[in-house]
Amino acid sequence: MALVDQLDIVIPTIRNLDFLEQWRPFFQPYHLIIVQDGDPTKTIKVPPGFDYELFNRNDIERLVGDKAWCISYKDSACRCFGFLVSKKRYIYTIDDDCFVAKDPSNEDINALEQHIKNLLSPATPYIFNTLYDPYREGADFVRGYPFSLREGVPTAISHGLWLNIPDYDAPTQMVKPLERNTRYVDAVLTIPKGTLYPMCGMNMAFDRALIGPAMYFGLMGEGQPIGRYDDMWAGWCSKVICDHLGLGVKTGLPYIYHSKASNPFTNLRKEYKGIFWQEEIIPFFQQTQLSKDSTSVTACYLELAEKVRAGLGHIDPYFAKLADGMVAWIETWQALNPDYEK
Repeated sequence: MALVDQLDIVIPTIRNLDFLEQWRPFFQPYHLIIVQDGDPTKTIKVPPGFDYELFNRNDIERLVGDKAWCISYKDSACRCFGFLVSKKRYIYTIDDDCFVAKDPSNEDINALEQHIKNLLSPATPYIFNTLYDPYREGADFVRGYPFSLREGVPTAISHGLWLNIPDYDAPTQMVKPLERNTRYVDAVLTIPKGTLYPMCGMNMAFDRALIGPAMYFGLMGEGQPIGRYDDMWAGWCSKVICDHLGLGVKTGLPYIYHSKASNPFTNLRKEYKGIFWQEEIIPFFQQTQLSKDSTSVTACYLELAEKVRAGLGHIDPYFAKLADGMVAWIETWQALNPDYEK
């Protein structure tokens, strides 16, 4: 099966998608799933020539029914609805303020191609290879790397980076308002087993067949006490599950060009509680051990939901609601994807 038949591109948005013009040489062959956030009566314009489906809040409520509350509103976390309805093996998700970056030789970077390379080659989470990705042309395993581990493990997530505007939190934005990332690091690394990372959803891809049900971006936006932690939540949950199931997560190439810094004062209002809460959330995930009985992603995620309820509920009532959302998400995933894990 051709790759174009195995991959969907998911884009959350509240505006016209003019940014797709720059991506046309790379994206046009693929199917786009556009998740319109906010007012469903607003018309979103898509440049001609793209194959796409567009879903708004009315569509979400129609397809998900009484569990539609688990899909965030007025927050880019709504992108996970696209993960839910896709029927493809691979997902690439990107924000609408991200453009094609240039490599050091001034060539356009085909981000999609690099993500696919990352996903189709194994990961090495058990021992760190000091030459980084050993499967890349011109590299290999270094002396002392066990031959028994050189086959690696399947890669579930490919996490890309950004030139220009870095993905900073609000306090860092405030003290470094003019900072721009101009450093291009030509490397892909497997994140070691047992190590968490801050996952950014603006340039990432994943194998939906391997890890799809874990890619829930939580409860954010309108009616919730927290925002801008949607991708973080999905990253923490999916990494714990990848570690448990023997799957790999890579970070590094490819880069995109992030064009627009969001308002740090607006961000602070969204992040405020999360900045405090993460000091307890991260140790919780670092200490979480899933049972041997949880042998599928859905089973792992349901077990993790109950651990969230028991282990984080004391912080704020929000976490009991989030645990309910995690369960509702899995029930919705199973309803819309009845053949998954069969």
